[in-house]
Amino acid sequence: MRITQRVKKILDWYESDNPGTKANLARILMAGKLGGSGKLVILPVDQGFEHGPARSFAPNPPAYDPHYHFQLAIEAGLNAYAAPLGMIEAGAASFAGAIPTILKLNSSNSLATSKDQAVTGSVADALRLGCAAIGFTIYPGSEYAFEQMEELRELAEEAKSVGLAVVVWSYPRGPGLDKAAETALDICAYAAHMAALLGAHIIKVKPPTDHVSLEAAKKVYEKQAIDRATLASRVAHVMQSAFNGRRLVVFSGGESTGTEALLETVRGLRDGGANGSIIGRNSFQRPKEEALALLGKVIEIYQGRA
Repeated sequence: MRITQRVKKILDWYESDNPGTKANLARILMAGKLGGSGKLVILPVDQGFEHGPARSFAPNPPAYDPHYHFQLAIEAGLNAYAAPLGMIEAGAASFAGAIPTILKLNSSNSLATSKDQAVTGSVADALRLGCAAIGFTIYPGSEYAFEQMEELRELAEEAKSVGLAVVVWSYPRGPGLDKAAETALDICAYAAHMAALLGAHIIKVKPPTDHVSLEAAKKVYEKQAIDRATLASRVAHVMQSAFNGRRLVVFSGGESTGTEALLETVRGLRDGGANGSIIGRNSFQRPKEEALALLGKVIEIYQGRA
């Protein structure tokens, strides 16, 4: 596999990792139409757990089939496909080696009342299925956050010891955070920094708004005149919080939205220096040809062509 100078530079950021982990990071970074650029577009399909099958797949019934998502990610030329155990098991043999996969090791569901996640896969599963990385969600602000962080520490240590990369979904939520706080600039930057401190290779957070939630943080943001006027400036601040851009950060596509609104968000992410996007419902809930067209436009934006 050819490794570009850009990818070699990114791999140098991860100074403690063994050759196996760096090789799997390179697999992800060199895959698809953005391969070698240092930019990433990933398809995540864990919404069946999170929201239920009808809410996730009824808008586009072919998406009930796990093979559909492998095919969508491959045909779109994405860097990786992330999903829980059963989804990846259902296509592991048919699509072995066709695209890097990320095994999501924990999940929540909309029937539960607590802001917690159950561990539903293992590092051994990821190795058995030929995955390049494990994925794990933490909820900073939840009453279960410390337990989740301890679970992540153990799983990340095991994953790195056998050469797997670690992807962390860092989604602030909990009794002390209202809806506005979950995507506030100071909270998103804090969430990205926590994931970096926990040893993530790739960090997933939500695009930040211009809201600043914590009273103590407001004073600093005002005193230091931290720019939050545009999405690009806010994303730049989140990247700065991820070890001054020395960790890969991708941003979620969020709830289902219109094409132009999504593409405008992606342009803001690109202009702020984001490493890429991780887009689920906004792609797989559309008819396949429409989804491919959308993902193609997202890739063109990160290529600087749109």
